Amino acid sequence: MTLRLLAAEFPHLPAPTVEVSTIYPERLELTFHDELTGFETWREALNIAPESIVHRVQAGGLTRVLRVHATFAGAEVMLTGFAEVQAVEPLLAGSGAVS
Repeated sequence: MTLRLLAAEFPHLPAPTVEVSTIYPERLELTFHDELTGFETWREALNIAPESIVHRVQAGGLTRVLRVHATFAGAEVMLTGFAEVQAVEPLLAGSGAVS
């Protein structure tokens, strides 16, 4: 029922990967891969506070993971977003000019 309500109320939002489990039948998992825009769009639509987000990295620091839980229509909704950690250019000594 929760999935149907989300689809009806938010048809304009980016499509996530959806998982429903018999292990956690009261939980609906929405996962976003390759970038965090979809995660953030859904988080805002569900009025989930940004400070509720748990951030971590995996794959040796190469993948950023954001996760947050909320309740919608009586069910637990878990949003998870995966994205590459962007490489940071090392600072050059001195003025920062490239030789």
